[in-house]
Amino acid sequence: MSLLAGKTDKLSYFKPIISGGKKEKDRRLELIKNHFKLSQSYEDMYVFSRKKAIKEINSGNEAFLIDSIIDKFKKLQESSDFVVVEGTDFMETMTNVEFDGNIAVAKNLGIPAAIILNCSKRSVQEIVELALATIKGFLNKDVQVLVLVANKIDAGKEAEVAKRLKAVIPKETLVTTIPMQIELSNPTIGEIQESLGAKLLFGENLLTNRVDHSIVGAMQLPNFLNRLDQNTLVVTPGDRGDLIIGALQANVSRNFGKVAGIIVTGGIPPEPAIVKLVEGLETIVPILQVEKGTFQVVTEVNQIRARIAAADTEKISIAVRLFEKWVDEKALSERIISFRSDTLTPRMFQYQLVKRAKANKKHIVLPEGDDDRILVAADMLIRQNVVSLTILGAREAIEIAVQRLNLSLDLDKVQIENPENSNKFEGYAQKLFELRKSKGVTLEMARDLMHDVSYFGTMMVYLGEADGMVSGAVHTTQHTIRPALQFVKTKPGVATVSSVFFMCLPSRVSVFGDCAVNPNPTSGQLADIAISSAESAKMLGIEPKVAMLSYSSGSSGAGEDVDRVRIATDLVRTRNPELKVEGPIQYDAAVDPEVGKKKMPDSEVAGQASVLIFPDLNTGNNTYKAVQRETGALAIGPMLQGLNKPVNDLSRGCTVADIFNTVVITAIQAQES
Repeated sequence: MSLLAGKTDKLSYFKPIISGGKKEKDRRLELIKNHFKLSQSYEDMYVFSRKKAIKEINSGNEAFLIDSIIDKFKKLQESSDFVVVEGTDFMETMTNVEFDGNIAVAKNLGIPAAIILNCSKRSVQEIVELALATIKGFLNKDVQVLVLVANKIDAGKEAEVAKRLKAVIPKETLVTTIPMQIELSNPTIGEIQESLGAKLLFGENLLTNRVDHSIVGAMQLPNFLNRLDQNTLVVTPGDRGDLIIGALQANVSRNFGKVAGIIVTGGIPPEPAIVKLVEGLETIVPILQVEKGTFQVVTEVNQIRARIAAADTEKISIAVRLFEKWVDEKALSERIISFRSDTLTPRMFQYQLVKRAKANKKHIVLPEGDDDRILVAADMLIRQNVVSLTILGAREAIEIAVQRLNLSLDLDKVQIENPENSNKFEGYAQKLFELRKSKGVTLEMARDLMHDVSYFGTMMVYLGEADGMVSGAVHTTQHTIRPALQFVKTKPGVATVSSVFFMCLPSRVSVFGDCAVNPNPTSGQLADIAISSAESAKMLGIEPKVAMLSYSSGSSGAGEDVDRVRIATDLVRTRNPELKVEGPIQYDAAVDPEVGKKKMPDSEVAGQASVLIFPDLNTGNNTYKAVQRETGALAIGPMLQGLNKPVNDLSRGCTVADIFNTVVITAIQAQES
């Protein structure tokens, strides 16, 4: 699904027979629908519940079963570019009938298969035999098998299994192996709570904590502490307040493993004084209460089967990374129907951006390490291996924040610099003095400025110790970009630094400029902005068709503002004759094919503009915000253009997603520098 989502937004998911029903929904369908934001309803994602399917088969109504599945599948096909169909894994329970469910569905729908084998706790020989038996069942019914995945293999056996399988599996079928991954194999506290029907006392926001080990808290505190391991679940009677407090303190200590959660048993709640103490702690792990006894709870916990929940973003990220690491995406894509579309959807756009950033990793500096949003975004960027990062701030404060936010950010993979005690400080100050002394900056003034994270981070970029900078979550635009204007300077031939937003609309991505920097640009500046914006669009895979916006289209209007846009359009044509540009033109004529054809029938831009240049900051800023709010469009930016090296500004109201996307774009800019 993740691979295909980068190729089309008209993607559907279909599981003909589900394990749940209308009351108890199928968890996999919930996961896929929520994560990929599918427009189809839950009811359109399946046909039969497991109970209903077995009843129809046992009644001899197999034809009705298949016909109903075909009917719903064909309806999905009509509205989708691609439909991913999930098979079932419970047909072996249908002992009263002969029914190879997955093969029958694939055969009757006329679709190929991807076979995923659960190889957990199987020997190499057992895996090979299982693979042969399974694939022969499909091939004997003339169902093409695109790929066979040997999943959950014991670590170290991947190469041997792959070699053995490739020797016996037809060459037309791609063979791949994926090792067991503990992060996906073990349950979370939320799964344990749901399975046990436990009452949640504390830690609602940490239910995605993974449980790798469980221990019974029945011994004295020193012995108990020595048994704590990483991601440990503590099961203890509710009256053992000493162990509850000890576990919570161990969790924030650097000398003990992380405590995933605590279950208090026997129906005994912690004493009021213990509850009061816990309520006053800054960091609290999930604490669950159950009526059952300790031994029974531990037994049930060990039997819980892990799953990936819709809200568990960490497991989802791990699953996608596993796929990217072990599956040959190019080879698989060659075996899947190719999609061709001129439409660049938001999902396609974002998918392509991240892929491109990963292809040539760059080093980005984030000066605002004291902001939680920056750290959460950094965690996502590092886990997805998008960029390398330097975060400015005090290391101890960042470590505390990472622990408080329950992030998996590995600070050993991040460079942390505190300008106040950095060994780079004096050299940076000296360099700033050399660059700005002609402007009256003394060495002492340069030292004062270098305490500012914006100056420190920008100097890293200037000296090539970082490829780009993203700031502005807590600083103003002027504060963020002033150092860049002072000594990073503009590219040769560019006189105007400007900005663009990439507006991810439901069916296309448009480039809006300038919406953040230049209040009242002259004709020459508008031309600069248009040419820079067209280059930015082209850099990110958008064919530039530039509309120079005004309140009048063509030669119908007159006035100072219209003339300024008309002159700017002529300057663009003179400086860049190959660029498709139209102006002055109204917004509706620029983006609506019917209006564009009526107002400017001979224009190759009207009605299909991808780059929209606003006449002033007031118009641009208000328009992008109006479009964003009224349409729900994702606005990525602002991305500054025209500088020698990429420095980008965030809104102080930015979200974690905004930070993530801006860093990705900055990395791509750095690739082009």
